[in-house]
Amino acid sequence: MTESLLTQYIAPLVLALIMFGMGLSLTKYDFQQLWRAPLPIVLGLFGQLMLLPVLAYLLALWFDLAPHLAIGIMILAACPGGTSSNIISQLARANLALSVSLTAISSLICVITTPLIIQFAISQFGQQEEQSFSLVTTTIGLIFITLVPVLIGIVLRHYFAQKALRCEPFFRHLASAFLVLMIVAIVIQERAVLASSFTAVFSSALALNILAISSGLILGLLFKLGAKDCITLGIEVGVQNSAMAILIAVTFLQRADYAVAPGVYGVTMYIGAFLLVFLAKKYR
Repeated sequence: MTESLLTQYIAPLVLALIMFGMGLSLTKYDFQQLWRAPLPIVLGLFGQLMLLPVLAYLLALWFDLAPHLAIGIMILAACPGGTSSNIISQLARANLALSVSLTAISSLICVITTPLIIQFAISQFGQQEEQSFSLVTTTIGLIFITLVPVLIGIVLRHYFAQKALRCEPFFRHLASAFLVLMIVAIVIQERAVLASSFTAVFSSALALNILAISSGLILGLLFKLGAKDCITLGIEVGVQNSAMAILIAVTFLQRADYAVAPGVYGVTMYIGAFLLVFLAKKYR
């Protein structure tokens, strides 16, 4: 799988298209939120980019995960939120503008933070894997696969707003289909690894999801944000771009076993998220 046409060419191209589609959904207003209402944005970025990796690291130690699972769950925690978090925020009747803004800003910042967190994870949990990771190569790859497509999408949305709005749903559906495809491929390729460690990886992924969502909610409550903003932070911290994490594992690092934890999280993250949606609708 690591040297296949899918992982080396098709998967990066599809992720770039997905990020391009995200760019089509963004306007300058989404970035202006950082200055208009900075506190929720800062709290969300803190939860996503700093708190989540710390939680993943502690859970990897707590569950005594095998090195490939520990590195995998750290890769997942290093990735930004995806379009799924925006959809869930909409279902929960949360602050959609805040959700989109956090997704946009974290997707840009992750070009810098994600490679650094991965490098840390490999140095902490890897053994002979240190030599297989290149900080520069990964950073450049993320720039071309995530940052550049998003920026192109933003520019096209600015100049061709109506056409961009008509095209954007296609890329949103592509994101969901791509995640399902990658999870299925990982399950098939790494079924032996998954079977031997399913309890540990499922438990750690679910625990990370519940703790991440709870942490987002607690951050909002501590700083006395409104209910919508608190729910949004919970979703944004807990719902990650699993497709990107899988792609990094199988394409940049060429280790399909690193993709097992992100693949499992790609399923379990909806458990906590939809529980939050249910509670938000029931008690609001």
